[in-house]
Amino acid sequence: MGRLKVRGPVAGVLAALAILLAAAPGLRAARPRVVLARDDAAGRLTVLIDGREALVFRYGPDLDLVHYGPLRSPSGRNMLIEKAEPYPHHRSFWFADTVRLPDGERDLSFYNALYSGVRTMSGGYAPPFRERVRLVSFPRLEASKARAEIEAALVWESDGRPVLEERRRLAVHGLGHGEYLLDLEWTLTAVREDVTFVSDDVHYAWPFLRLDPAWNGEHGGTIASDSGATGEKATNMKPALWIDYSNTIEGRTEGLAVFQFPDGAVHRWLTREYGTFGPRRPDDRSGKPFTLKKGESIGQRAGVLVHSGDAASGRVRERYDRYVKGGFR
Repeated sequence: MGRLKVRGPVAGVLAALAILLAAAPGLRAARPRVVLARDDAAGRLTVLIDGREALVFRYGPDLDLVHYGPLRSPSGRNMLIEKAEPYPHHRSFWFADTVRLPDGERDLSFYNALYSGVRTMSGGYAPPFRERVRLVSFPRLEASKARAEIEAALVWESDGRPVLEERRRLAVHGLGHGEYLLDLEWTLTAVREDVTFVSDDVHYAWPFLRLDPAWNGEHGGTIASDSGATGEKATNMKPALWIDYSNTIEGRTEGLAVFQFPDGAVHRWLTREYGTFGPRRPDDRSGKPFTLKKGESIGQRAGVLVHSGDAASGRVRERYDRYVKGGFR
């Protein structure tokens, strides 16, 4: 029997249908669905992409610092660690600093807020914490199609006394195939009195991410910067536009990159083979004291790309360019 030949308008319709069907998987991957699930009792705001946990915002009353974690790779692996020895004050993905008030008799270390808690019989720390960064409210929670936006009002307080107020906006962009971009903007304001930042150029999180050991350089992971430099020695305290950390686990290569949004200043980065990395503030406000007068603010913007592949195959450079040009808005 010969092959049936279809011509005319019917053939055009069938051809168009075939193209749509062939493209359907790609269309689904390009427009994932982002959903927010809030659980105040547990102190967790979960970002779900296509029904899978991608990121959790942790804000429970038992915490010294609000923070993010888990943060899932495209294959679903948690890329961060909640607490790690010998630095249990690290908090997966967090913001913190050390400041001094005009009448203060001591420095207020939110970076080491964990140790301001009550020592437990097991050797850990529990609330109440003298220094604490806590959630006040979520002024905005929205999710639609492939994007979600989380606005958080936070307070940095010592012995219940507000020291700094923070507004933090997190936009989540689903990119398909389990990849996603986090776009963060944060502003800290000295609303009640002058606040002097006294941290050195290492011990503050602006922000910091602490990788699970499986991902770090000591277990085969690779640190790479936009300059082409790799490894801690070549990237630590060096200027960069972005830093990527990737590794191959069970045959699958995945990674995450942190993007510094350009603000006209040079930003150095802290990198560690054991898995901590993050941008510094500009040199005039990093590693030396500076004061926010009452009513003044300081802020920054950064992106976090969770991707398949390494820095090259994950198209980190291309996606950074798209990010700074507003291509993910």
